[in-house]
Amino acid sequence: MSSSQSTSESRMANGAAMLRREVGVVKTIHLAPRYRGRVEASECAMMWAAAAAAGGGPMESELDALATEGFVILERVLDRREIHALRTALEPFLQGKHFGRNRFEGLRSQRVYTLLSKDPVFADLVSHPRVLRLLDHLLEPSYLLSAALAIHLGPGEDAQQFHYDDGSYHIARPRPPVGVSTIWAIDDFTADNGATELIPGSHRWGDERPASDDARTRSMVMPAGSVVVFLGTVWHRGGANRTDRPRLGITPQYCQPWARQLENMTLAVPLEIAARYPRRVQELLGFSIHAPLMGYVDGMHPARLIDPDYGKRERTEAQRATTMLERGRSS
Repeated sequence: MSSSQSTSESRMANGAAMLRREVGVVKTIHLAPRYRGRVEASECAMMWAAAAAAGGGPMESELDALATEGFVILERVLDRREIHALRTALEPFLQGKHFGRNRFEGLRSQRVYTLLSKDPVFADLVSHPRVLRLLDHLLEPSYLLSAALAIHLGPGEDAQQFHYDDGSYHIARPRPPVGVSTIWAIDDFTADNGATELIPGSHRWGDERPASDDARTRSMVMPAGSVVVFLGTVWHRGGANRTDRPRLGITPQYCQPWARQLENMTLAVPLEIAARYPRRVQELLGFSIHAPLMGYVDGMHPARLIDPDYGKRERTEAQRATTMLERGRSS
């Protein structure tokens, strides 16, 4: 191993340790040895094995930002072709006159729910490796997709009230996050068109609540194709759109494998559609087991509902994962 590689891995390990101290994160690829010995129980075994063998992981600066600020912006992750594909897939659902049902949804805005039932391009987005490698450090193995929706913020839309996405889990603060949210900018996010606003460091708050004019608020200004990743305990809101054009964003949200998803994904996405998705996406939807047995169906693995060959393939993949992990440890 080169000295530069050793230094890089040491810095990432320090960043991961800082993150665990700050927000209570307890599972990372590098610090989950009990799962390495039981890959047959891991829904993410192949992914973890590949990451461990390659020495991959989030950059030190990203871990530090999440620990101290509660968020990080990853700029220009998507290229123009990918942005166009997402926008095109959403267009049929943004042609009507159905706007938000209340001020939280936005009375001048449109929301498109259950994205993975509508086009496979959204499955690619929710499983984007640039985000998943962060989630692997922030959440426990076999974490879930909790929600996936598009928000078309209309001209003249007011700012939302401040909230935090973990608010549905009635657990006293301060505490570790139950979930992690992402917001992808399909249009440029600007201070004028309703870019998401959040309060850095608010993931460490207890009972404190922000005022509507809190001076600590920061606007998530970012170019199209970027994504902001933030902890579920961060106070935030959609900004006001003071322009004459709508602002489009997509927000996949993720949660711990033992927490209830905001959207009931295994019902929202028809089985015949889920069956066509890659294994990793199926796991995110909930066709997975949180070891040792949470999530079973009639005493069996839920993936058998959409993949009759699941049992045979699982044994083969578990063996491959074991081999990859052994190679990674010996290199």
